[in-house]
Amino acid sequence: MAQVIIPDENRTLTDVQEIRDFLEPHGIWYEHWPVEERLAEDATNEQILEKFSDEIESLKQRGGFVTADVINVNRETPNLDQMLAKFDKEHTHSEDEVRFTVAGRGLFHIHPDNGPVFAVQVESGDLINVPRGTKHWFNLCEDKAIRCIRLFEDPAGWTPHYIDEAVHGNYQPMCFGPKYLPQDESQEPIIKT
Repeated sequence: MAQVIIPDENRTLTDVQEIRDFLEPHGIWYEHWPVEERLAEDATNEQILEKFSDEIESLKQRGGFVTADVINVNRETPNLDQMLAKFDKEHTHSEDEVRFTVAGRGLFHIHPDNGPVFAVQVESGDLINVPRGTKHWFNLCEDKAIRCIRLFEDPAGWTPHYIDEAVHGNYQPMCFGPKYLPQDESQEPIIKT
């Protein structure tokens, strides 16, 4: 299950309803869908899209999305660091960023105009959207592996629009288990439908 971390307030939310209530004023959806009983661990990208086709179609209708894909990255993915570098700096998109995590873990930092920076740590079963125009950045957790269904309004994908006075350097770029750590200075890929 996801958790919301508000580092400047030294606060963590783990209750599903509390998370939804916190995210909703920011226009962020949070849902949790069961994965383990629906998918084999070695499911192909095509099987993932098929097993969640009803949910994908519902999200397409809800958000005006036209395509979905599965991204599957891990330490062995060629050029992983360059791929991650596109999204680990504060930026916005001209469309919603929607991800359903099938496996692995990641950390979305959100920088709202009307509140403190907060992080949403997602794992298997977590659906999240980051609304268009919302300042955010994304990092993988320590194992550098994630498998997600992504939905797009533009089949070409999300283009990051970087923020000039970005704050991402002030926050921990990785999640390490259930607790958020303070900043430490020392520290088949895609199938579309």
